[in-house]
Amino acid sequence: MSILEGPRADAESGTKDSLVILLHGYGADGNDLFGIAQALAPHLPNTAFRSPNAPERCTTNPAGYQWFPISWLDGSSEQEMAEGAERAKKTLHAYLDEAMAEEGMTPDRTVIIGFSQGTMMSLDVTMRRDEAFAGLVGFSGRLIESDAPMTCKTPVLLVHGDQDPMVPVASIHEAREALEKADVPVLWHISEGVGHGIAPDGLGLALKFIQDRLG
Repeated sequence: MSILEGPRADAESGTKDSLVILLHGYGADGNDLFGIAQALAPHLPNTAFRSPNAPERCTTNPAGYQWFPISWLDGSSEQEMAEGAERAKKTLHAYLDEAMAEEGMTPDRTVIIGFSQGTMMSLDVTMRRDEAFAGLVGFSGRLIESDAPMTCKTPVLLVHGDQDPMVPVASIHEAREALEKADVPVLWHISEGVGHGIAPDGLGLALKFIQDRLG
């Protein structure tokens, strides 16, 4: 059994040369974000997609999952939140290794897409790997540890809605500044009139970024 279960789609062309891994937000599951894979697949015919469920059932929504508890949403302590995040990072590191091995892909042919808490996980883990991924797209998220050293330089696209009530839009600038300070290549876009979600303009930019990164 896989470390993390969730939906998967093979390359539409039947010839796989790349992999996109999607990491969902707090209280959701792999199926919730898999619609993005279905939208991108016709434009990335040689790409396989995987969208795992996070490792824990969500405290506030047992039908969904969480990467780690969030104290201001579920009443957990700061210590519980920090310990959960550390557990999730170890699990995600292991899952990324497993997924690439199973798909026969290397990091330079793998792109990570995160949404909200999935973006937080993506940024934290990806920037502390031994090898850079082809790219990372982060929607509506933030950096968990902006001051921790970033040893890896995976190129990043950050996208955020300017009406986001869950993760303030200022988070995109905080993340961008920290990434730039660490010499990580970063592009960014703010979707006007968009809340905590993914709008067509952001998805279009994500597709172009992925196509550019995968060649």
